[in-house]
Amino acid sequence: MKKNVLIIGAGGVAHVAAHKAAMNNNLLGDICLASRTLAKCDGIIESVKRKGHIQNPANKLYSRQIDALDIPATVKLIEETGSQIVINLGNAFLNMSILEACLATGAAYIDTAIHEEPDKVCENPPWYANYEWKRKDRCTEKGLTAILGAGFDPGVVNAYCALAVKRYFDKIDTIDILDVNAGSHGKYFATNFDPEINFREFIKVWTWIDRQWKEYPTHSVKRIYDFPVVGPCPIYLNGHDELHSLSKNIDANSIRFWMGFGDHYINVFTVLRTLGFLSHLPVTLTTGQEVVPLKVVKALLPDPQTLAAGYTGKTCIGNFVKGWKDGKAREVFIYQVSDHKQCFEEVESQGISYTAGVPPVAAAMLVAQGVWDANTMVNVEELDPEPFIAILDKIGLPTDIKEIKPGGKESFDGAVRSLEEELAESTATVTVSAANPMIAVRPQPPVEPKKSKDKDKDKDKDKDKSGKSDKKKK
Repeated sequence: MKKNVLIIGAGGVAHVAAHKAAMNNNLLGDICLASRTLAKCDGIIESVKRKGHIQNPANKLYSRQIDALDIPATVKLIEETGSQIVINLGNAFLNMSILEACLATGAAYIDTAIHEEPDKVCENPPWYANYEWKRKDRCTEKGLTAILGAGFDPGVVNAYCALAVKRYFDKIDTIDILDVNAGSHGKYFATNFDPEINFREFIKVWTWIDRQWKEYPTHSVKRIYDFPVVGPCPIYLNGHDELHSLSKNIDANSIRFWMGFGDHYINVFTVLRTLGFLSHLPVTLTTGQEVVPLKVVKALLPDPQTLAAGYTGKTCIGNFVKGWKDGKAREVFIYQVSDHKQCFEEVESQGISYTAGVPPVAAAMLVAQGVWDANTMVNVEELDPEPFIAILDKIGLPTDIKEIKPGGKESFDGAVRSLEEELAESTATVTVSAANPMIAVRPQPPVEPKKSKDKDKDKDKDKDKSGKSDKKKK
């Protein structure tokens, strides 16, 4: 049994996690929020108190300042706070530093995203093998619980895969993870997570098809699916964290990830990328000053936390699974729907942060109870999904499961053809990029000159030398 939680990070996801941890502090004990900016932590604590979400006032809710890249300082913070569970909700550059601090102290480690290095983007798969999995043996030797990717995607969708294996299928053919935000924040352009991390995610599309990794250009493969509650939405084949572990841990022929994007988002994204504004590498200005273009874009865009008030609409995220049960073809959609307005009313957050911030707290609760205290490094799909989904049902993310008639009108066809075939029939609004030629452009058919028809000859005679018609305007 473990108690006392250290939440590192003070963004939108940490905001939600702090609310949910405080609402369950009888089990979790003291809650400490820590980040480089103490004022942000204190602002979250004020929000928790304003909503009256501290379950047991006898347990502490407090803040500390920390640079989590500083491993000795993080070790000291864990020890001073008596934290036995650390939830890493800082940016993905911090994962290895915080994990090392947990290895030094014995505190359980939980995160929500794959580790990234600032100077590398979309490394070759399986990405987890580059950093996290290299430390698994040390976790096992020390009996340390490290739960990787315990947000929603990755996280809950991984549990949905495990649930499909455990309860609904004897053999799985395909899993298509569908993520759509059918909401509106009212801004000209914004990202729902840290823009720096968000944009890096869409540089390459690595997908798992026919038991091998395949690369496709960003936003080149488009489908439209009629989602429960939110209705028809355009979705695009995308790379994503969970594919890297699911390809290893789940026996399926293909596992793909699809994310919803509107035309406006894609147009702005493409312009920014084509001009080089999404580069993670520094450039030198005429003044001699070095800047990272992506950091400049981040500074100009709205802080994701400011989007919450007035956000409308819903999210729908789930797994469309196809396979066989008892010798018969079966299709099941396991999904979750959240409402932006309801999320704001509850915890003063928008729905995207909410869906990402609730699951790591559920994971912490299971670690505290000993149910998920694995004493080694695991991805979520390696753990029993049912207690996780049961807690999520209780604390704000209820799951729905829908049986789909195989091949019927509600089925989803996630089969991906060759790039040439996809582009030939694609309606994706994508333009070519000088910044990265892997951004696809739909081939345009040759324009043939129109043949003059006899009936048009008289009209031509009525035109003057300027080409204007002599006909009077109506």
